[in-house]
Amino acid sequence: MPPWRWRLLFPQKTLNEIEKAIERSELQHGGELRFAVENALAPGQVWRGFSARQRAEQLFSELRVWDTEHNSGVLIYLSLADREVHIIADRGISALVAQAEWEAITQTMQHAFQRGDFLYGSLQGIERITALLAAYFPPGAPQRNELCNKPVIVKN
Repeated sequence: MPPWRWRLLFPQKTLNEIEKAIERSELQHGGELRFAVENALAPGQVWRGFSARQRAEQLFSELRVWDTEHNSGVLIYLSLADREVHIIADRGISALVAQAEWEAITQTMQHAFQRGDFLYGSLQGIERITALLAAYFPPGAPQRNELCNKPVIVKN
């Protein structure tokens, strides 16, 4: 996967829309969302048999998605080379939501991505995660933004 490939699939306008969607989402619940896109795993990770899921879990930690007041952080991770979407949820929300629900969201996103509609797929995923977080973590007062809303482009 060429290092510039993400720019074609996620131009600045798309990244801005994703950031705005996350901002709107977080007004509706007490959770936190992060969105990360990575072209490909680093060669050393590939050599060691590192999976996209393992990388998502690693980024969950590195981006401190686990470090929220209510343990309600959620990472949406896209591995472009592997054509995989992974949703990693902190223990507060994952204890309440069945893995099948997270997988259904990733499938919805992947179907849109297969059609080449990366903005729509991303927004659909955010919308569905928003509904889950709102159901289990209604907004409290005062709400503060614990994690950056800007999508992360992981460069190796």
